[in-house]
Amino acid sequence: MKYYILFSVFFCFIQTISAQDSTKKKLLRNRNTIALPLIFRLPETRFGGGVGGVATFGFSRDSIGAKLSQISFGATYTQNKQILIFFPFKVFTNNNKYYFASENGWFRYNYIYSGIGENLVAEEKYGADYERVRLLASRAINPNTYLGVRINFENYNVTSTVDGGELASGRINGSKKSRTLGLGMSILRDTRDQVFYPRKGIFSEVFVVPSSRIFGANRNFTKISADIANYKSFGKKTVLASNYVFTANIGDVPFNQLAYLGGQYRMRGIFEGYFRDKNSLIIQQEIRQEIWKRLGAVAFGSIAFLGSQETSFLRLNKPKFTYGAGLRIATKNHLNIRLDYALSPYGKGNFYATIGEAF
Repeated sequence: MKYYILFSVFFCFIQTISAQDSTKKKLLRNRNTIALPLIFRLPETRFGGGVGGVATFGFSRDSIGAKLSQISFGATYTQNKQILIFFPFKVFTNNNKYYFASENGWFRYNYIYSGIGENLVAEEKYGADYERVRLLASRAINPNTYLGVRINFENYNVTSTVDGGELASGRINGSKKSRTLGLGMSILRDTRDQVFYPRKGIFSEVFVVPSSRIFGANRNFTKISADIANYKSFGKKTVLASNYVFTANIGDVPFNQLAYLGGQYRMRGIFEGYFRDKNSLIIQQEIRQEIWKRLGAVAFGSIAFLGSQETSFLRLNKPKFTYGAGLRIATKNHLNIRLDYALSPYGKGNFYATIGEAF
């Protein structure tokens, strides 16, 4: 079985500029910028390099207790002529009255397809070009609850497949291309004490987003999702973080929009999309321990179940699981540099180097 391993060597330059809250002429306060020249290694890409960065800030007109915002960017190029350009953001404004979040990017990338559900096939490497926007615009309806609109867009073109493979056969929905454009409602609950490194509270979102030909998609299906993260402190330096993610898809779903396991956020230790089906339930637990000054450590584990409306809604008798540990290097506002090593029964260990917690 091929392995997925990410190796990132970076030089970190941290620039901190603070603005006085009482200075009305300045728009932002608590500004912090991290720039990361990157070198990484993946089996699908060989070596690649580029630049990435994160800016965190608050608005001067907001109160001291208002949540901080985050804007990230990155652009990388690989030996296999792959390109990743991304610009996600999370913005709180008007004393947390409005919350905007979006994942934006253009990607030329390789993935591994290994079947759907329990019907695994020999791993097939395939290439895809796609643009993606996942935008949430919401307004607080009480101090900790937001009601908003979510827009999901993805224009997905499969550019290469393995000869004789299941994707090349054309039998899999979306194996050549798909266009998703959905508009739906979202409700979000946020009681976290901090945005980047919560020690208590919850952060949860439930949304229902129909993707329809009416909006410009080329397939009709509905995605339902519930993502709940809970944080509890045990003393001043220990946090138990829990994450519960449920996803269900109803209708004519292309394979790239199915519920999936794996990647740097959900089920670390499995290649992103190695397991996929219409429905999934993921449970993740992580102990976060501050050790000394800016240095911390974590231990984590995950279990997940897949299913579909056609067979079992969730196959509780066929769990998937991963586990691992990692180190943390804290920056200002506790936006951590994350170094994780994760294992699973489905392949060799995976190494992740990135910014920000998994959940």
